Amino acid sequence: MLRNTTMLALVAALALGGSVAALAQGSGLNGHDSKAPVDFDADHMDLLDKQQRVLLSGSVVIKQGDLKLQADRTIVDYIDQGGIKAQRIDALGHVRVTRGSENATADVANYDLNKRIITLVGNVVLQRDKDITRGNRLVIDLAAHHSGFVGAAGKAGAAGRVTGSFSVAESKK
Repeated sequence: MLRNTTMLALVAALALGGSVAALAQGSGLNGHDSKAPVDFDADHMDLLDKQQRVLLSGSVVIKQGDLKLQADRTIVDYIDQGGIKAQRIDALGHVRVTRGSENATADVANYDLNKRIITLVGNVVLQRDKDITRGNRLVIDLAAHHSGFVGAAGKAGAAGRVTGSFSVAESKK
C-alpha cells in the first residue's frame, strides 16, 4: 500500500515548475475521447471506500480509448454515483503515456479526467516519430489541444532548458 509520504512527494513534484516554458511538439493526443471508459489491468488492487480511492500496483496498465498509461503504481480518485466514476489518476514510477506515434515517459504523472489535463513530471521525454523533446514537466491540455514544456532544474537552482530535435521536411522541387 502507498504511504502518505509518497503522495506528498507526488503533490510536491506536480507543484514544481520552472521559469523556462516552451510550446511542445503538436500533440498526438488531439481528438482523444476523454469521456471513454477507463479500463485497467494490474497485479494488485486495493479499494479504499472511505477515501474513495483505488490503489493499483504491479505493472499497471490503464487504457482510455486509444490512450494507454503504464506505471509501477497508480492511485485513482473516484466518486460513487451509482457506480465508480474516475476523477483523477496519479501514476508513480516508470510512467509511460502512449497514443499513436506519440510516446511520453516520466517519473510521475497526473491525469485530471474532469479538466482533461495530463501532467508529466521528472525526466520527461516526448517522442513523436523521430522528433524528441526533453524537459522537467509536460502539461497536455486535451480540451485546448495545447502542450507545454518546462525546463529541467539546473545547477544552483537556476532554471534548466527544454531540449529537443525536430526532423526537417523534404523540400518540394
